[in-house]
Amino acid sequence: MPSRFRRRSTRRRPATAGFSLIEMLVAVAIVGLLIGVVGPAAMRQLQSSRVTTAEAQITQLRSALDIFLIEVGRYPTEQEGLNALINGAGTIPGWNGPYLRDGNLPADPWGGTFLYSLDQGQVRITSLGADGQPGGTGVDADVEG
Repeated sequence: MPSRFRRRSTRRRPATAGFSLIEMLVAVAIVGLLIGVVGPAAMRQLQSSRVTTAEAQITQLRSALDIFLIEVGRYPTEQEGLNALINGAGTIPGWNGPYLRDGNLPADPWGGTFLYSLDQGQVRITSLGADGQPGGTGVDADVEG
């Protein structure tokens, strides 16, 4: 028979056994260590980004309040609060809003509401942080602007 018509061997190679139990345990241990190291760092980064988001939202609210001031001639009273930025047609002379893009007041990054106060013409907007209580430290600290 010519060489190009040779029969191929039908012998099979022995199958490899796959991963051993020890190899699997080592892999699981490595993944566990990575999660233990990376997880807390990721959570710290998440909390830090929430503070940055709160600061950006406060800046947005301040800009809307400045436009309100230009059009109405004053800042909202404490009784009107931040709601005056979205509701005021017919009750506030000169009101030409809503002054926020979506027509809604944003919640702070922790799901709470921003506090508004007006003291001698000075506007203060505050997020109470992760704990939702005044004061605090770390991620529980108030974010003010």
